[in-house]
Amino acid sequence: MPSLLERHQDLVRTAGTLRARDAAERLGVTEAALVACGATGPATPLRTDWAGLIGAMPRAGRVMALTRNDHAVHERHGTYTDVSSGPGHILVLGPDIDLRLFPARWGHAYALGGDRPSIQIFGRDGTAVHKIFATEATGREGWDSIVADFATDACEAPPEAPAAPRVAAEGVVDGASLRASWLALKDTHDFFPMLRRHRASRRQAFQLAGDDLALRLDPRAGSAILEGAGAAEVPVMVFVGNPGGIQIHTGPVRRLRATPGWFNVLDPDFNLHLREAGVAAAWRVVKPTEDGVVTSVELLDADGEVVALLFGARKPGQPEREDWRALVAAVAERHATLADEAA
Repeated sequence: MPSLLERHQDLVRTAGTLRARDAAERLGVTEAALVACGATGPATPLRTDWAGLIGAMPRAGRVMALTRNDHAVHERHGTYTDVSSGPGHILVLGPDIDLRLFPARWGHAYALGGDRPSIQIFGRDGTAVHKIFATEATGREGWDSIVADFATDACEAPPEAPAAPRVAAEGVVDGASLRASWLALKDTHDFFPMLRRHRASRRQAFQLAGDDLALRLDPRAGSAILEGAGAAEVPVMVFVGNPGGIQIHTGPVRRLRATPGWFNVLDPDFNLHLREAGVAAAWRVVKPTEDGVVTSVELLDADGEVVALLFGARKPGQPEREDWRALVAAVAERHATLADEAA
């Protein structure tokens, strides 16, 4: 049997150069296994001291952080600053790179060299959860010292076979009780714990809460919101995540481009790539807080998993921006009608 490296070389000869994620899918293997075998270039295994690794990243200076899921890619340039860790989480709260990381889901990490050095972190199942790329502005001495400090020969090989897709079963939920809890929210961060208490998926909660709290929109509402925010210069917050972490952009979006199958933000320090076919539904969501109502547009895939969350830019203790609220209302009015027509 040919090795994975040989199979990848055969694939490149017939299909041309592919992104690692796409090549792994074509070969029926995990991306981590493809990286580990050297198919994407020499790969140095790194110690799984996750808090130490992320805590060391400020030494590299300016880098590009990338977090993605199946249908959205979030890229942000900046410096890892204000890094802290606690039970089950690592936080990066800098003005440019803003992350909520969940290292209990992580399993493997590699440093790649070549023309575009990177540190790539994978889940226990071999799926990429977070990547950090060196740029022309990166301090290479600091970068190299991080790789040297965390390099190891003692590492567990990642799984080669992808895990079987798992879709959580949705049970019976008391809609009236869930709505009462929703209306009693004091902070947006209390929303996920509320879902857990009621054993409800996000999609179930949206379907049961009532149109005043969760209004179903046409899937194109996400790109419409970004276009409206760009045109009106309304700063936004864009959340993209996976089971291993969430990455957030706060600020304007200006350079918007549609390409076949994708809607893109292509600003100098922030790129978003949204696979439009992957968005099965958009929802206008209203959450009560001690600072007043907070409104979001939330994009879900066909399995009910989050593709991206869109908010108006704000900090705790601040009320929601009126221009953001007005923009969401205008988009929701149009795209709720389109959703009704499609149904």
